[in-house]
Amino acid sequence: AVVDSNVRGRLLSSYGYTITDSNTGKAFFTATGRQKLASDLTTALKNPEIFQFLIDELTTMYSGRGITKVIGIESRGFIFGALLAEKLGVGFVPVRKPGKLPAEKISESYSLEYGQDSIEIHSDSIEPGDKVLIHDDLLATGGTMEAACKLIEKLKGEIVQVSFIVELTFLNGREKLNKYDVSSLISYADEN
Repeated sequence: AVVDSNVRGRLLSSYGYTITDSNTGKAFFTATGRQKLASDLTTALKNPEIFQFLIDELTTMYSGRGITKVIGIESRGFIFGALLAEKLGVGFVPVRKPGKLPAEKISESYSLEYGQDSIEIHSDSIEPGDKVLIHDDLLATGGTMEAACKLIEKLKGEIVQVSFIVELTFLNGREKLNKYDVSSLISYADEN
């Protein structure tokens, strides 16, 4: 795995290594297995130090970028997206699966290995010219994020950043997002 230099190796430690408090030397989280990280980031959320660390890293990365809205993609993108919006002092907008938003909405379909799916956003959630950060926990094939980007562009928002915690680079999802500024905290070049 490759860890962004801003993360200083601590986040990776939660998935196969030990995170140690630099002041006390005490280990505060140990886990094993990259597969846990790639398939479900929620195991890191139960530890307040790791959770805070993730939010702090994302906030540092995106502060001062002129962002006016943070978009979170259902469902783990809601967790980090909402907290990131609060830390940046901007609005939060959920992108949801079909049929879950109550007001007028627009939708975008995308392909999956086994068929089609779609996501939706309220049609009044983005103002023309809004500077938008879109966050999700995992970049795999990129289809969901590409659809989210299309929704923002339909509403005339400007995508400033596309953000992930984990990226599986061997699935080439970034190729679908090559016109955007894409960042991830951890990337895996293969399945091992």
